[in-house]
Amino acid sequence: MDKHARQFDKDLDDFKRKLLEMAALAETMIDLAISELVQRDEHQVSQVPQYERDVNRLQIEIDEMALALLATQQPVAVDLRTILAGAKINSELERIGDLVCNITECAHTLLTQPPLKPLIDIPRMADLARRMVRESLDAFVREDVLLAESVIMTDDQVDALKNQVLRELMTYMMSDPRSIERAMSLILIARHLERIGDHATNIAEDVIYMIQGRDVRHPRLQKEQQERKE
Repeated sequence: MDKHARQFDKDLDDFKRKLLEMAALAETMIDLAISELVQRDEHQVSQVPQYERDVNRLQIEIDEMALALLATQQPVAVDLRTILAGAKINSELERIGDLVCNITECAHTLLTQPPLKPLIDIPRMADLARRMVRESLDAFVREDVLLAESVIMTDDQVDALKNQVLRELMTYMMSDPRSIERAMSLILIARHLERIGDHATNIAEDVIYMIQGRDVRHPRLQKEQQERKE
């Protein structure tokens, strides 16, 4: 392996490590936000704004690394797809950070009022969403299609829990109008967690494209297009 190739491999490894660092921050933010909500302890979330700033800083650094790799190394095939997928993953992780900040805002509102109900499904959603983020990045680094496909399938569980939360909270709001503000904050949190799951799913789809060159987005649309061709 010549010096140029060794430098490229090193730069690509650094690029992947930065993405893992960013994903770890996003996971920590989810943990803190949900811990604040469940334990009703505002001190749990005190570091979230700093973590968000770190995520934003890493987004800029990773974008710059991707541009440098594309400009100086002129990668092709799998290496090119890896860099392009990493750049998209970078954006997905930054959006996840934004969603966690939205969750903390809702949690702050809820902590000023008495608890509406024991929280069961929302923490389950958070655990699943956090796992999806971690496993989607693991799939990226390990180039593991099966793990990426598992992440995509897990999204259905997150969606089902969100729908369950919505149905339950609608019952609360209809039976007691005084619960509407708190119920709406919890519904927003569930929707933000669902969106985190969606972003992790997007990452997993990017991983599959990176490894196999296969676009698994919008399967129904692709099936319809294939049927029209036939």
